[in-house]
Amino acid sequence: MLTEIIAAYNEAVFDTDRDSALEIIHCALESGVSPEDIVFQVVIPAMELMIKSISEDFDANLAQHFMASQIASQVTEEMVAKFKKSPEIIGTVILGTSHGDMHTLGKRIVSGCLRSLMIDVVDLGVNVAPEKFVDEAVAHNAPVIAISSMMMHTARSDLGCIKVREILKERNLEAKIKIVVGGAPYRWDPNLYKIVQADAWAEDGITAGKVIKDLIMEMKK
Repeated sequence: MLTEIIAAYNEAVFDTDRDSALEIIHCALESGVSPEDIVFQVVIPAMELMIKSISEDFDANLAQHFMASQIASQVTEEMVAKFKKSPEIIGTVILGTSHGDMHTLGKRIVSGCLRSLMIDVVDLGVNVAPEKFVDEAVAHNAPVIAISSMMMHTARSDLGCIKVREILKERNLEAKIKIVVGGAPYRWDPNLYKIVQADAWAEDGITAGKVIKDLIMEMKK
């Protein structure tokens, strides 16, 4: 039965059909599938499959990226509330757009993906000051700061990732907190993340979930 549920859910997600996806999940619950199995055997594998299968043309598939992340986030939130035992959170991420950047869509995609992967997200919103990123990372004991920039000048700004790196150095926090960046400028120039002194980058919102999860696990070693 689970095999059929997985196939049906995957099809609904790839068709960006939220109603069908939720109906499939609710029917699975009524059929006796546990909330834990729904999250760990249906939702998370579907996100991983999306990473492997979706076109490299991010802009052409923006709606698909967004809906997949939002469906995953909604289902995960609903199922986690039904878990017999509270799930272990992998880690915490501080998320926001860089100073001067008011774009929200990319950040919302990343947030949905992270939550579906059992990662706690502290969303600081848009136009975030570099000091705020670091202060919140310290306050929440977060090993990763994720900065979204949708414009080249905000990605390269002295008040963006570059300044966050400078503050981490000043406070001797580089061994404890890593920086991940993403957004259109980094797809245009894959080496840009090195220029702005980030530790890693993700080419799209869904891939960001895997990149950040891997970095958190690496920091735990």
